[in-house]
Formats: sequence, C-alpha cells, structure tokens
Amino acid sequence: MNITWDEVTIDHLLHFEKVLPLYDLVFPIEVREPHEVFNQGLHYANSRKPNSFRFLVGLDGEQLVSFATGHYLEAVNAGFIVYIATNPLIRGKGVGSKTLLKMEELLREDAIASGKSNLDGIILETETQEIVHTHEEKENCLKRNQFFERNHYKKINKINYLQPPLHMEHEPIPLNLFIKGIQMDEFNRETINKFIHAIYKEKYSLVNGINEQVLKDSLRKMELDQESS
Repeated sequence: MNITWDEVTIDHLLHFEKVLPLYDLVFPIEVREPHEVFNQGLHYANSRKPNSFRFLVGLDGEQLVSFATGHYLEAVNAGFIVYIATNPLIRGKGVGSKTLLKMEELLREDAIASGKSNLDGIILETETQEIVHTHEEKENCLKRNQFFERNHYKKINKINYLQPPLHMEHEPIPLNLFIKGIQMDEFNRETINKFIHAIYKEKYSLVNGINEQVLKDSLRKMELDQESS
C-alpha cells in the first residue's frame, strides 16, 4: 500500500467531508465532538501560533485509509493527539502505526518551529471499556489501547483522568490518559498536571468553547484545580 499524506487546513478542505463518515463510525458518541469543532480548530491554528492544530489524512489513491488530528501545546512543549482512526476495511496492514508516526513527525516539526530541539512528550486520551455501548466497541477499545502500548505510549495511573463533557447534557468522561516520552521516560504528577491544564486551555476552552466553570469542575474532580507553578 502506497500511502500519501494530505493535511486539511482552513485554505485546503479537499478531503474534509471524506473523513467525517469514518469519524462518526469509529468513535462512541461520548467522545465524538460536533463536526464544527474541527472547523474551530482550523481557525485556531491560524491565530495561536506557535500552538498548532494538525488534521492529517492518509490516502491510497482516492481511498481514505486513515486520519488523525492533534495539537502542539507550546506552553508545555508537548503534542496532544485528539483522534486517530483507520478505515476498518484495511486494518491489519500497519496503517495505524504509520499514521501515528506521521502525526508525531508533524508535532515534532511544530516544536522545532517554536524554537525547541524536540518535543518533551506526546499525550493522548482513549476511551475506557466502561463507556462503550456494544461488544464491537468494547473490542475496538481494547485493541486501541493495545495499539498505543505497542507504539510506546504508557498509561498514566497517577491521575484518574476526566475529559470535560463534549456535549452540554453530559458529565465529565473517565478516559485513559497515555503519554509517550520523547526527551524523558517518566513524568511526575506535577508535569502531568501541567500537561492537562494546557490541554484544557488550548483544546477544550479555546477550540471547543466549553464553559470555564465546567472545565474548573472537571479539574476539581481530578484534584487538579490549582495549576502547578
């Protein structure tokens, strides 16, 4: 398979609509943002440099094989991968790992463009088996967690992580938090605290537009309501 890579930007939306059906298929509703949040992320990317929003699309000819989205968080010199998915018709061919590596490469470029020598680490959230609804979703959840572990991401157990509610009527969502060290192998609770605050500010506040009090309540439930200095 010869994968070619494209990026969706505010000025280049060619493959945007092609991604949305795969996105809706793969992710449970609790962790699936409204489609307009992607547009908000694209606008954010033009206004918050050196912070970034990357929307990566993998193609085999005209067939969509994968996509991933992520942010570079300059305040903590870390990448945050929001979504990554592979077309179910072509799984088992290494596409997921190739997509993950390509997104990591883009986030490293953002770190270097901001004046750093490399990223300190890359963070991502994944759903737990407790929040999925069907046997198929449960199996996919387990496979996704194993996939990240194979790609050198470690589950963080120091904090019971909560994603703020993506839908008005929902409560914060317990998710697994994984981190891959780039320039260091282990991260203490204070560093993880800073990562989470940066995610909440740059992603969930400035891009998603989640109410400030809702974010504070979610941080308080994680006992992270005071940012480390």
